[in-house]
Amino acid sequence: MELTVIFLVLLALGFDFLNGFHDSANSIATVVSTRVLSPKAAVLWAAFFNFIAFLFFGLHVANTIGKGIIDIAIVDKTVIFGALMGACSWNLITWYFGLPTSSSHALIGGMIGAALVKAGTSALVWKGIIKTVVFIVISPTVGLLLGLGFGLLIYRIFRNSPRALVDGFFRKGQLVSAALYSLGHGGNDAQKTMGIIASLLFSAGYLGDKFYVPTWVVISCQLAIALGTMFGGWRIVKTMGQKVAKLTPVDGFCAETGAATVLFISSAIGVPISTTHTITGSIMGIGSMKRLSAVRWGVAGTIVWAWIITIPCSALIAAISCYGVRLFS
Repeated sequence: MELTVIFLVLLALGFDFLNGFHDSANSIATVVSTRVLSPKAAVLWAAFFNFIAFLFFGLHVANTIGKGIIDIAIVDKTVIFGALMGACSWNLITWYFGLPTSSSHALIGGMIGAALVKAGTSALVWKGIIKTVVFIVISPTVGLLLGLGFGLLIYRIFRNSPRALVDGFFRKGQLVSAALYSLGHGGNDAQKTMGIIASLLFSAGYLGDKFYVPTWVVISCQLAIALGTMFGGWRIVKTMGQKVAKLTPVDGFCAETGAATVLFISSAIGVPISTTHTITGSIMGIGSMKRLSAVRWGVAGTIVWAWIITIPCSALIAAISCYGVRLFS
């Protein structure tokens, strides 16, 4: 394997690590803010389930990223480099400001920006892009509704139970819901890096004439995202766990279960959704169940604006990176 390809594979795994690092907050914020687990125990718990996710999910999302966002025929090393630079740079920028944006959409934006520089709009696979953009609205909305729905159901079931008993029960329940959410996170997000590496290997001729994701790529990507989760993006943990809504163990269980349900379904049908959008929507849903003022809508609004600009900003960075490579090559 030539050195340029090795470098790009390592850069892609670096993005996957940043994905876990950036999105660690999504996996652990509720379980840490409710004090069910210490931060160190929480990241180890989440990282383990991030890693083993490949045992439970097919590679539908990887195939969507690999050939469903841009025309695989135009993919080359420059396109992959630009896409990864756009995604990594935006992840670092939003981590610095503590914004829980989507690593998935940063990667998709990077792919779009790089493809536009390479071949113009004809290189874009609009069906896959439109499906992804639509789910920017659908995933947090469904997360919100499920978080709210689980909350209403559970609060009704346990309405006459002592508060201490309920808290004790759901502190244990959160271990399960956090594990399920981390499985969904690893199953959806790591596959995006699998798709980008497989695209690179296919374009370089290492996969023959059939696109597929090699086993070593699957294991490497799951390991990279798990390691990123272990290091954790603590700036974002504070935003997710404390600033959007104040959570109890029951609330955390409902939010994680609602978000995990969305992730499991989307991974099964091959839609690369944002785990960040999903868990944020679910937290907002469980918070608004008590009263609308329980959700800090100003913080939520800032998060939503960050979601909206993620794809265009990462696309712009990717385009600039591609132009830079062209100028100096």
